[in-house]
Amino acid sequence: MSAASTVPDETPHVETRPEPPTRPGHPWSGIGLALFGAIAFSGKAIIVKLGYRLGADAITLLALRMLVALPFFALMAWWVRRDTQRFRLRGGDRWKVVGLGFSGYYLASFLDFAGLQYITATLERLILYLTPTLVLLIGVVLFRRKPAGRQLLALAISYLGVALAFGHDLETGGDGIALGGVLVFLSALSYASYLVGSGEVVARVGAVRLTAYASAVAACFCLLHFMIVRPWHSLFGQPADVYWLSLLNGTVCTVLPVLATMMAVQRLGSALASQIGMVGPVSTIVMSLLILGEPMGPWQVAGTVMVMLGVFVVTRPRPG
Repeated sequence: MSAASTVPDETPHVETRPEPPTRPGHPWSGIGLALFGAIAFSGKAIIVKLGYRLGADAITLLALRMLVALPFFALMAWWVRRDTQRFRLRGGDRWKVVGLGFSGYYLASFLDFAGLQYITATLERLILYLTPTLVLLIGVVLFRRKPAGRQLLALAISYLGVALAFGHDLETGGDGIALGGVLVFLSALSYASYLVGSGEVVARVGAVRLTAYASAVAACFCLLHFMIVRPWHSLFGQPADVYWLSLLNGTVCTVLPVLATMMAVQRLGSALASQIGMVGPVSTIVMSLLILGEPMGPWQVAGTVMVMLGVFVVTRPRPG
């Protein structure tokens, strides 16, 4: 798993040969960075839900998030650009970066934000956590990879867990739950497609460079989308609290966890950093209860446990 595969959400990546640490240091620093990255990423859904309560819509919140994060990613791109000896972007790679930015950073984020209008932050996080299983299924369908028995068991456990939580919310929340669930599932599928397609490009371009370039591309798509569907001046007519939330979303819940997760992967290796990142759904549940006041019953708890168990099995490296 590359560091880029944990962005924009802390979903772990399916891997058969996990990367070892490249910058060994004190393990507690890596663990702390991985925990911070997972918890900070999970706060994104909470901030978006708060923005909806203030009257903002999905594309506005997404455009503001990207406006805040773009200067930081541009700085990151400038920083890694100094390593011009390693690899120069070819024409074909430029188009691949554009495609990856569209699917993994723009489309996945927009569908996620749109789905959050209808479902709870907890259910959103559970559906997004199916991303590793979707990576596995894409490999089976497109590349004829034969899944191991434990992976099939993990798929069954994960999807049964989501079905438990989703079924309960569907009974109590109405038709909007179904629409929101589909939108977030498509977000997870879009990001899974990014993970599948990014492996070759990451190997040549580098994780930090790809993250910076693809994020800049996504920001352009988000702003273009906003200008097509909304008057430009409306971006600056939101309540003051929306801007404070967007500042928090673009920095603490986007840029900082990206850097923290990359540093954690360098210190711990991708396998351990990925497993620590599984604290994300738990932190989302806690924040949704304390900040949003969203209900959390036994079905949601059972579904959360099952999804996390299934993802743990899918992402656990094969012995040997």
